[in-house]
Amino acid sequence: MHRSKPHIVVGGGIMGLAVGWKLLRNGIEQVEIFEAGEAGRSGAAWVAGGMLCPRAEAGFEDMDVYEEGVESLNLYPLLLNELREDAGDVAPAIDNCGTMMLATNADEVRELHRQFEFRKREGVPVELITGEEAREREPLLSAKVKSAMWLAKDAQINNRKLVLALRQAFRNRGGTLHEQEPVSEIVIRNGRAVAVLCGDVEHEASSITVAAGAWSSKVGGLWPNLSIRPVKGQVIGLRIQPFAKLKQPIRTPRVYIVPKDDGRLLVGATSEEVGYDKRVTAGPVMELLHYAWDVFPAVFELEIEELMASFRPATKDHRPIVGDSETNGLYYATGHYRHGILMMPLAAKKVTEAILKHRHTQTHFVSTAGAVL
Repeated sequence: MHRSKPHIVVGGGIMGLAVGWKLLRNGIEQVEIFEAGEAGRSGAAWVAGGMLCPRAEAGFEDMDVYEEGVESLNLYPLLLNELREDAGDVAPAIDNCGTMMLATNADEVRELHRQFEFRKREGVPVELITGEEAREREPLLSAKVKSAMWLAKDAQINNRKLVLALRQAFRNRGGTLHEQEPVSEIVIRNGRAVAVLCGDVEHEASSITVAAGAWSSKVGGLWPNLSIRPVKGQVIGLRIQPFAKLKQPIRTPRVYIVPKDDGRLLVGATSEEVGYDKRVTAGPVMELLHYAWDVFPAVFELEIEELMASFRPATKDHRPIVGDSETNGLYYATGHYRHGILMMPLAAKKVTEAILKHRHTQTHFVSTAGAVL
């Protein structure tokens, strides 16, 4: 029997797993993911803070990112219900815990007030509170905290549970996962993406999605070339103790501290333009711990479990590249910079819709031409 060609996803991080799984759920019978490392564990999402915080991230020049972030966050409940259907109890739940942004000196207080007024003008739900009010909500905060911005509608999720659930759901739906198989090139013939090259082996595809994160620009054969660079982030994983429990993520201009439901406390993250240098280095770790201690002194007593680094996929304008490309049969889900976990539901939805629309158009065209199917 003739076997139809699969849709191939290049990259087994959070975007690749989500796109592959969504395609299977929407009737694409054969989907294969090619991942250079270990799917789910090798990408930025494994190291990330897992914050779903479009309101905290809202910026003066990128309110469209804020609006897309809110849209994507609103897609999470349905996505997680579907994920539980396909992955069972390993699927995580959203923690609707809010986010607290802190200021510890006069300059930071002025900037925090400016950020508050901006959000208020834009209709972002936000509350400005004093340092004392912040400590009433979070008693372990340092006396150095002078003011805070409370964003009650922001949330977080266990990033590791999420990517492992996506991996399980993809496989449970019948997807094929190729690990330790980096794709060196997209093969394009007559203006159409027809295969991926792994070593000397061509793997034919009906269509292809590039979701290789910070390595997307390393994939050959693309035209125009993807302009995506790696932005390194170093993160410290601590072990939560009963005397050092936070209720929600807290952030300052220099550090975030995020408690997870599996007992991890994440302190991050640097933003370094150093290429693909993945070493964890002493200086940034020292600074992150100092900044964390400044607002949450209990970190001084906590055990360090992990020192991690990974790469955010950044475009020149920090806008993601999602959906159709200029090449027939080629789609993108990459370039999400710091917002990959937040934007995953929306990106997977857009790419899936683009692929299904194209297949429907092709089928409709062939059918009306009188072909026997």
